[in-house]
Amino acid sequence: MKTLAFIPVRGGSKSIPLKNIKDFCGKPLVYWTTKAAVETKLIDEVVIATDSKQIEEIVKSFNFDKVKIYQRDKANAEDTSSTESVILEYISNNNISLDTNFILIQATTPLLTNVDLEKGISILKNYDSVLSCVKSKRFIWSSKGVPENYDYNNRPRRQDFDGFLLENGAFYINKVKNIVENKNRLSGNIGISIMPEYTAVEIDEIEDWIVAESLMKRFILKDNNSVKTIKLVVSDVDGVLTDAGMYYSENGDELKKFNTHDGMAFQLLREHGIKTGIVTSENTNIVANRAKKLKVDYLFQGKKHGGKLEVVKLMCATENITLEEVAYIGDDINCFELLSAVGFAACPSNALPKIKNINNIIHLEKKGGEGVFREFVSKILNE
Repeated sequence: MKTLAFIPVRGGSKSIPLKNIKDFCGKPLVYWTTKAAVETKLIDEVVIATDSKQIEEIVKSFNFDKVKIYQRDKANAEDTSSTESVILEYISNNNISLDTNFILIQATTPLLTNVDLEKGISILKNYDSVLSCVKSKRFIWSSKGVPENYDYNNRPRRQDFDGFLLENGAFYINKVKNIVENKNRLSGNIGISIMPEYTAVEIDEIEDWIVAESLMKRFILKDNNSVKTIKLVVSDVDGVLTDAGMYYSENGDELKKFNTHDGMAFQLLREHGIKTGIVTSENTNIVANRAKKLKVDYLFQGKKHGGKLEVVKLMCATENITLEEVAYIGDDINCFELLSAVGFAACPSNALPKIKNINNIIHLEKKGGEGVFREFVSKILNE
């Protein structure tokens, strides 16, 4: 039986413009729920339904398997459009089997993980439909000054209070047959899949965004902040060690501007016994002279696209290490393969979108030529 995940993301948003592709913890917001769905083994296909070409291109740049783009009708992408309207539109236009398990996922819940989705799918067999909730132990009052879920004359201690279930909007699971018949994401005997209490936040206003990023870093990304044991650090040149600018003297000589803070970073790596390398697609005496001054262990020039990965593999063979023990920083498409292969990858803040969307890449705060390599090394050395 097929299981399909459906993530509607429209281009319009009044509270936070283009929020579905706004940077959230280093990735476009829609990246996180898409990643959770893709990593869920029980999900066969992930559909991103959008009215925006810009969103479509960004989602494609994730290079996730199982993901398909559906261009939704603009009439169902208005501020007043219901989510059910685009669900029914998609089902009708694509002849989806009535037996299909259909999972609605909202992109504004980036704290969702594949573990949550797998749990929800697993309990569907006992119900007609399932939704995600969190258990809250807040005391709720009505606008008339009446407590909704406790007796204020006998206020319970938090540890003795059962609390109540709060819909967090992360996901809803139903059969296509039920959705078509009831015109609703939920129906029949409804089961509840409990998620951690911190996932209650939904991103509707900028204040929610700030809170959600903090929770993401604390609970979801906490294991990604620890740098693996690195034995070799390699850097690109243009756009990393330089600002990628092309400078010429009055005599027509080519010039490049480097940052002295990056020079100190190479020295610190040497002091820690970590090998260094520079790999660039250009071939100039300027870079050769800079590499000599920096005392790098390896310099390879004139290496483009896949050639960068191959020369780093040669470095690994010489040092008897694996790619997992290599850290690399790059900014352009000719760095893509290498950045995707190493154990610790990072990019400057002004790197190309395709590079920024590499899975698990670290987004640094500085731009190329502004000391971004020094920032990179600080993370490696845990300074």
